[in-house]
Amino acid sequence: MRGWWREITGLVLPVACGGCGRPRTELCAECAAELAGEPSRVRPAPEPDGLPVVYAAAAYENAVRALLLAHKERGALGLAGVLGGALAGAVRAVTGHFGGEGPPLLLVPVPSSRAATAARGHDPARRIAFAAAADLRRGSVPARVPAVLRQRRAVADQAGLGARERRRNLAGALEVAPRGGPLLGGGRVVLVDDLLTTGATLAEAARAVRAAWPAEGGSADPVAAVVSASPSAFEINRK
Repeated sequence: MRGWWREITGLVLPVACGGCGRPRTELCAECAAELAGEPSRVRPAPEPDGLPVVYAAAAYENAVRALLLAHKERGALGLAGVLGGALAGAVRAVTGHFGGEGPPLLLVPVPSSRAATAARGHDPARRIAFAAAADLRRGSVPARVPAVLRQRRAVADQAGLGARERRRNLAGALEVAPRGGPLLGGGRVVLVDDLLTTGATLAEAARAVRAAWPAEGGSADPVAAVVSASPSAFEINRK
């Protein structure tokens, strides 16, 4: 209900740019440009064990940070399209798949908890993943968003936790759903999320997928793509 109400009110109430607050537009050209750069490899320090190769579209700062928070926490659902487009760029970069022949890409979003989804009225990563898959298909890249991962136990709020605490909090928290396992053999698995900070969440998601693969006959290691990452995680900033 909450998600529907946000979509309806967005049509009738004045809007402002989610990145800078400029009135009468949900996204101004300047803020959109912040998401339009070349995706880059990101590696947090310290890097958690099992973290797959990850590409990010933009650094989590300034307008990009504001846009993600507007979509995630303030229900600016109309931003999913541009955020999905940025995620699609990161997916292309990490897979080298820019159209034509190739296996389907399986965009597997990191699941939000039921409590978080209920509080926000939507699942941000899943919504952005669907937008990214649509963007990829428009570019002749076969892509879909299968229901694969789920939480197997409750986790604490990650806000305020350091890298070690996040790894401990998430250890063993995710699993491949029984009906999701067979889907893993249907294409190249790309784990997707809106944000990478310490990498603990994507490392746990990759562990869960790898654990399910032997039974499903899979072999290729998953890769990952995110809309944004902490500025310090970009390799260019680590040199």
